[in-house]
Amino acid sequence: MNKHDSGITLYHNPKCSKSRQTLALIEDKNPTVIEYLETPPTAARLDQILNMLDLQPRELMRKGEQAYTDNHLDDEMLSREALIDVMVANPILIERPIVIANNAARIGRPPESVLEII
Repeated sequence: MNKHDSGITLYHNPKCSKSRQTLALIEDKNPTVIEYLETPPTAARLDQILNMLDLQPRELMRKGEQAYTDNHLDDEMLSREALIDVMVANPILIERPIVIANNAARIGRPPESVLEII
């Protein structure tokens, strides 16, 4: 990020109503908006986000997605790294929206929860 941005990042899916509501709440703060289905986070970045959220990979996964079943992600033998790699390769699995600000992260469910860190 450069010095001129707000320091707020939104991992956004424009097709998701909660994601759109979250963007509407913080739009005046000029967040960096990343459409994560087009530009998924790297494995290292996703690991950082999980740590900021204090979540394990499965806790940030959309378990109803076909990719969850197809990749047998309920297999308890899969490592954290393996789960993160599958999330990067299949970003539809990542719960949304995610806002990062002030070295903290929140999932916008409900959208107002992101205001705690801004």
